[in-house]
Amino acid sequence: MSGLVPLVSCIYGVSSRLIWRGPSSISPLLRRVPAGLSSVLAVGKKDLIDLPVLIEDELEEQFVRGSGPGGQATNKTSNCVVLKHIPTGIVVKCHQTRSVDINRKRAREILREKLDVATKGELSEVLVKKKESVVRKQEKRKKANENLERKRQFKEALTSESKPGNDII
Repeated sequence: MSGLVPLVSCIYGVSSRLIWRGPSSISPLLRRVPAGLSSVLAVGKKDLIDLPVLIEDELEEQFVRGSGPGGQATNKTSNCVVLKHIPTGIVVKCHQTRSVDINRKRAREILREKLDVATKGELSEVLVKKKESVVRKQEKRKKANENLERKRQFKEALTSESKPGNDII
């Protein structure tokens, strides 16, 4: 047993993503993970802290037929979840997968986010994170445009130097 290589040799957490380092013959999903790392694996995009708690008595849930592409699989199964929060009247319709269980979970996540926006307004975590991502995209686009402009100016400078009337002695 002492000659065996550990299944997971190193795990790094970088901005809520995991980078797996280890034997490439084993898929990262099939590797054994140490017991203390389960909380690290749960961190992801949906780790919003102050979302309101849903009380099941305040929810009205229906299963209806979904719409969109899918043909018979969509038209004959009632796997679209319609979730209504009775006190606020907010309605969420979720038909992202064919699984009713996954759609129920996602509908609840979406409803929690909508309730957060409805109760906190502009201070809700969902809107704050969305604004941050918009600002990051704008900064990235601005940097890309600046780089393109610098390249264009550099090419113009090269072409003006290489013209026959600009010989420097």
